[in-house]
Amino acid sequence: MTLRLLVTRPQPQADAWVERLRAQGIDALALPLLAIDAVVDLDELHTAWRDLPRYALVMFVSPNAVSHFFAARPAELTAAGWPAGVRAGATGPGTLQALRLAGVPAALCVAPPADASQFDSTALWAQLQGESWTGREVLVLRGDGGRDEFAAHLRGAGAAVHFTQAYRRGPARPTATTQAQLATAIAEPASHLWWLSSTEAVGYLPRLAPLADWRCAQALASHPRIAAHARELGFGQVFEAPPTLEAVQAALTRIEGCLQSSPP
Repeated sequence: MTLRLLVTRPQPQADAWVERLRAQGIDALALPLLAIDAVVDLDELHTAWRDLPRYALVMFVSPNAVSHFFAARPAELTAAGWPAGVRAGATGPGTLQALRLAGVPAALCVAPPADASQFDSTALWAQLQGESWTGREVLVLRGDGGRDEFAAHLRGAGAAVHFTQAYRRGPARPTATTQAQLATAIAEPASHLWWLSSTEAVGYLPRLAPLADWRCAQALASHPRIAAHARELGFGQVFEAPPTLEAVQAALTRIEGCLQSSPP
């Protein structure tokens, strides 16, 4: 059985992933569950840009944090580039790629290794915990709210941690096309695989499809925490794989193979 992979990341990441997946022969469809918007007041982001040289590390929680932070760079700082000596932290390969494309030198980027078992702030902290953080300042760029374990680790090591909201999150605003695609995925669960990359996005599913029965649905989660949320929602089968093209390809092959060998 060939599964259609539903890419639930926000735009424009969803379309970018669909393009990459289709280039590998994977039947993929963008069905965003999460919408990302710019913050209304850019003053805090402008201040963060002007204060960058004071930080030992600027941690970006996602590619969205990168794109919205760089979109808010004050005009007078554009030519200056990324400040020397300020490292940029990424939680995974997508965020790392976004930083490189934004012009942050590779030598100043720190992220979990490409073969890490999972990509999150815990994996990033594993790359940093051997350093001395006493008296150093760190800026975390994220959406509205989020998990604070990374900050807790840094504060426990003596660092001062500051937060700046780089973007706003909310449920996706479905179009007539995506509503039809959602209805098809729910009506034909055996032929669809939900690729879930956010616990918050999983939480929006009941709002987008309040009458759905998820017991026959299948999901591929990019993190154990996301997998747990999918199971709590009622997904009948939940698989896990890191959010890299190679890992998703391998997982999809395994899942389709299991379905082929399963009794009817």
